[in-house]
Amino acid sequence: MQQRSIAFHTLGCKLNFSETSTLSRMLEQEGFEKKDFDDVADVYVINTCSVTDNADKECRYLVRRIQRKAPESFVVITGCYAQLKPKEIAEIPGVDLVLGASEKFNLVKHISELAKGDSAKICSCDIEDVSDFNASFSMNDRTRTFLKVQDGCDYNCSFCTIPMARGKSRSDSIENVVAHANALAASGVKEIVLTGVNLGDFGKGADGNKKYEEDFFELIKALDEVEGIERYRISSIEPNLLTNEIIEFVAKSKKFMPHFHIPLQSGSNKILGLMRRRYKRELYAEKVATIKRLMPHCAIGVDVIVGFPGETDKEFKETFDFLHSLDVSYLHVFTYSERDNTLAVEMKDIVPIHIRNERNKALRNLSYMKMQYFSQQHSGQTRKVLFEIFEKNGMMEGYTDNYLRIQTPYRKEWANRVVDWIV
Repeated sequence: MQQRSIAFHTLGCKLNFSETSTLSRMLEQEGFEKKDFDDVADVYVINTCSVTDNADKECRYLVRRIQRKAPESFVVITGCYAQLKPKEIAEIPGVDLVLGASEKFNLVKHISELAKGDSAKICSCDIEDVSDFNASFSMNDRTRTFLKVQDGCDYNCSFCTIPMARGKSRSDSIENVVAHANALAASGVKEIVLTGVNLGDFGKGADGNKKYEEDFFELIKALDEVEGIERYRISSIEPNLLTNEIIEFVAKSKKFMPHFHIPLQSGSNKILGLMRRRYKRELYAEKVATIKRLMPHCAIGVDVIVGFPGETDKEFKETFDFLHSLDVSYLHVFTYSERDNTLAVEMKDIVPIHIRNERNKALRNLSYMKMQYFSQQHSGQTRKVLFEIFEKNGMMEGYTDNYLRIQTPYRKEWANRVVDWIV
């Protein structure tokens, strides 16, 4: 029997990348040849996101591209968009299989049953029935891996579809996570980025119940003891779950990097209330101040949404001024987009698209200035850089402990090594 080939494409977050990487390894173990997505393959798998409209549009564009390039190939769509709108995806010409959240990790079985010419098959279930946890990690290069330790979310922010796409909050056990970290260390990985939908909520069992007597603080303490891993990063953590004991632990740890990414979403308490966030801006400012008091050199990234319903010029100015006043390093700016079945889509006082875009641009400019200032603060300092193994145009790159990107001419002996570097 001729070997079949498979190609993957990932839309969205680090969590999706870790899951795609795991699915890819599963298929390779079953004898599939992995191809680049731009090559002709027997099966194409698109792991989707649905945080914004663009992810939906990009999925459709990718399917059209495959149809032009390889009309006889099978096209499988999985991920958040597939869970939220399976019927809509099944109607896209060229799609053969739609796998919801519960079936994503049964990809091998479903591909073996595919037959070309049938109408698109949907394998999904109600998100309330999704209760298992599938550990995943990315292995695109030996230097750094994204390790999924938590999935789903029990919060119901008024703009967000993730609880509908990924189900209730559930986690791996500390024992399993430590075992994965040991295996990754043995494979040569130097840095692990902990990922999840709501990382700070770590500790709920696979069925979403608090069956482990464990929490995120206990997890990071256990991981700090793993030999061979030199660095950990926390991909993102909610401000109300970022406890002072976590901050204090990271400040003392030699392995957890001085780098936090903390979603804010708005600097206006009125808008935070409409968003159904679980904190006020005062708590956020307090967390940033605590971090900077203990680690003045720490990088802090911020997620923020512009153009949420009810955000007048006054509320946007509050957000802009609040972010301007905070000692943070960079912003990830999202333009609000309406999502079906969310509370926000029913709200009045809709912000026109052109104003949303103007506000996005204003905050991206602020982010650029913040990053420039943060970089200048560390100019001339010696910081530790982990260089990646890739060579591109004779150059290599890496990140300092506090997330400054460094580029330098390629030196083989520095690949996958931590080097002292004058910034």
